[in-house]
Amino acid sequence: MAATRTEEPSDDDAVKNAPAGRGPEGMAGLAKGLAVMEAFGRTSSQLTVSEAADATGTTRAAARRCLLTLVELGYLTHDGKHFRPTPRMLRLGASYLDADPLPALAQPHLVAARDELDESASLAVWEDGWAVFVARAETQHIVSTGVRLGARLPGYCSATGRVLLAAETDETVAEHLQILARPARPARTPHTVTAPAELAAVVSRAREDGYAVTDEELALGMRALAVPVINSRGRTVAAMSVSASTGRVSMEEMLARFRPVLVGHARRLSRKL
Repeated sequence: MAATRTEEPSDDDAVKNAPAGRGPEGMAGLAKGLAVMEAFGRTSSQLTVSEAADATGTTRAAARRCLLTLVELGYLTHDGKHFRPTPRMLRLGASYLDADPLPALAQPHLVAARDELDESASLAVWEDGWAVFVARAETQHIVSTGVRLGARLPGYCSATGRVLLAAETDETVAEHLQILARPARPARTPHTVTAPAELAAVVSRAREDGYAVTDEELALGMRALAVPVINSRGRTVAAMSVSASTGRVSMEEMLARFRPVLVGHARRLSRKL
């Protein structure tokens, strides 16, 4: 007897049953494909079918179809187990960089901050609970932060994320903390703050102080400092940050020497916005 085949809902069925947040004109298949594309870099530079399914909350069958379609379109390669992005994926990010003047305006200030501090400097914007790096000036050290252009860091345990979240209203902050709690926030290291009340206090302090720091919360051996970039309407549009190895820079030096430099360049960038 032939095995019973359980069919997944079609795109049309998925759209009919789509959550209220997506309009009836939405394409569920496209949404799944974009979710799979975004999983690269957020979780890993290479993914198996199972990892893609877990990262996007879809079935293995749906993730596999999306991955193979992206291979056919030239966005991914496949070695039989892992899927990896191709240079064509860069076109999607390039369109943002071409359309938004902020990264280009920020780059000279990041380079200047890097040269003055001898540590990599970055610019990040807020996106759905993540700090997304849109500009960066790298320096060469044996111990690197591993952050790259386009990387996403969790808002709750990154200095940039906390600065950006601090710019939101109390109600929005509370909503984000609730969202981040589903599922429970993973502790990246033994030092990661995950309790909602503690995180709320950390965000509030970042708002009052005008900067945020993390000390081995995102990765052991690394600490970071971030300050807001504010446009002419008084709105925080980005966070400028610097990160360093704990073996190279103490927290005292980061606050006493690094913070004034970063604040100065962030303010000069702000005057251009």
